[in-house]
Amino acid sequence: MLVQSAEDAFRRLTIGDAGLVAEMADPGARELDRIRLDLRTETLLRIGALIALDAPSSSYRTAVDAAQMAGAGLEDLLAVLIAVAGPVGSARVMSAAPRIALAAGYDVEAALEEIEPAADGGDVARAGPPSIAGVVTRAG
Repeated sequence: MLVQSAEDAFRRLTIGDAGLVAEMADPGARELDRIRLDLRTETLLRIGALIALDAPSSSYRTAVDAAQMAGAGLEDLLAVLIAVAGPVGSARVMSAAPRIALAAGYDVEAALEEIEPAADGGDVARAGPPSIAGVVTRAG
């Protein structure tokens, strides 16, 4: 199904062209390559959609693997959370954050176990992995 223009595609989608939708969803479809985003951007957008859907951890693993293979790092994954925070709300962002981090290889829950409360109300990292060194201020 040849797409003549963006306007043509929008018209066809508006009238419910299921063939076009199927072609859009097919990662191997070559006809639409000229109007696709770059792979890294597409994989990050998919993660944004999963956040909006409150997707299960298994979905994040697949999407984060694809994003990392396309060159995305942990900062990029955080940028996706920041970008969608307003539209999807804090509950979805907080639900997705540990799932995305774990899928990327960072176990947030294990890192939090390394932090113990300090007498002044802040948090101090115990001796442990170098990624948890230093003082962390508790929000609120």
